[in-house]
Amino acid sequence: MLHDGETGSRKFNLEERLLEFASAVIDLSEKLPNTRSGNHVAGQILRSGTSPYPNHGEAESAESREDFIHKLKVCLKELRETRRWARLIERKRWAQEDPKLVLVLGESDELIRIFMSSIRTAQQNAVKQKHKMPGTSAYPSCPGG
Repeated sequence: MLHDGETGSRKFNLEERLLEFASAVIDLSEKLPNTRSGNHVAGQILRSGTSPYPNHGEAESAESREDFIHKLKVCLKELRETRRWARLIERKRWAQEDPKLVLVLGESDELIRIFMSSIRTAQQNAVKQKHKMPGTSAYPSCPGG
């Protein structure tokens, strides 16, 4: 996602994208109708849509490669759930032509692809590491166990 005046060499900042995504979800949830169903959906999308940001922080502090992959999978699961809630909001026409809904729908798709790719790469690296150094520690930073 490039903004005006930025070049293609812009540093990819997933943390900033997740923060912006969570902020958009908060704004969207505040615009939903104050009805039983509107409040329910608002609470659900608020929970799932703000979760990937702190969970990504947890992944950055993972204790092992397996823990890292698990935390990325949690982010992916929450993003998929958020996309589902956003589609329901769109179907109910609760936020027609709202730029926050458009952002949440589009960015959830992109973030899902990013996390799927990251998980795939991390899993492939785990397999390579296992074959490269049999009998060594599961922690890549601790060669030789």
